[in-house]
Amino acid sequence: MFLTPLILIFSLVVDRAMGDPHSRFHPVAIIGRFIGWWGQPLRWSPALQRSAGVIFWIISVIIFTAPFYFFSAYAPWFLMLFVGPFLLKICFALRSLEEHAAAVAAATSPDAGREKVQMLVSRDTSALTDEQILSAAYESVAENLNDSIVAPLFYFMIFGLPGSACYRAANTMDAMLGYTDERVRIGWFSARMDDILSYIPARITGFLLIVYFFFKRRSGPAIRILRRDRRLRPGFNGGIPMSLIAGGTGVMFEKPGRYRIGDPDRPLRLAGPEIISAVRGSTLIFAIVAATASVLWNLLPNI
Repeated sequence: MFLTPLILIFSLVVDRAMGDPHSRFHPVAIIGRFIGWWGQPLRWSPALQRSAGVIFWIISVIIFTAPFYFFSAYAPWFLMLFVGPFLLKICFALRSLEEHAAAVAAATSPDAGREKVQMLVSRDTSALTDEQILSAAYESVAENLNDSIVAPLFYFMIFGLPGSACYRAANTMDAMLGYTDERVRIGWFSARMDDILSYIPARITGFLLIVYFFFKRRSGPAIRILRRDRRLRPGFNGGIPMSLIAGGTGVMFEKPGRYRIGDPDRPLRLAGPEIISAVRGSTLIFAIVAATASVLWNLLPNI
């Protein structure tokens, strides 16, 4: 009855205690290498790239999700309780996201900052100013509140470990292939599926942020920037957490030549800790609400 909420809570404890191991044998790294193999556009003729993108998306999801499914289906409850949190932890990342952003903020020179931020974003960083480097880092943190934390946990609460694993595989493919450059054909299906799978979680993430900023007495500015700027970020989902965090913390996220989200009331270096706090607070709110809802749902038949 209480297995799902306990696994959720313990997985957050595991994340806080261990983070993500930097290993080529990490399951996400392994599936990433497979995606990197089939996702090379030159491996396929232009006429086959879209079809290959669909077929290998399905194959990648099955490969990554299958171990989670079989473990969930056949492991006894006590093994689920002790191993399940570690498996769920594979599918989301909070501490490592914070560590990457902190490494960018702690860089001692613009060149060092550009090198660090390349681990978070795919944009050209060679001409970015210090503020734009920090913007790239904290934009990634804001967007990944949904992609790397809330969405995989949301799918876990509904479909268990296989649901979280399926989302993690889909989001990884979008992160690697969902671009409008030479990968546009091979990655079109990955991008569309990520949009679909992230649609509901992104709006839940938005609600969590509004609740968080309500307690911080910043919900008004957060909602104002949400209404004004959420569509400036391409896609259906990423602009929601980015605009709310920008408005709630009083910063501007800028991708030169593409968009400016929020107003630069405060420098990012000063507001950075508050951005991290917003991500942590929203995650905590989600965990409390989801765990409570799960317990109440399981108690209903006995009432």
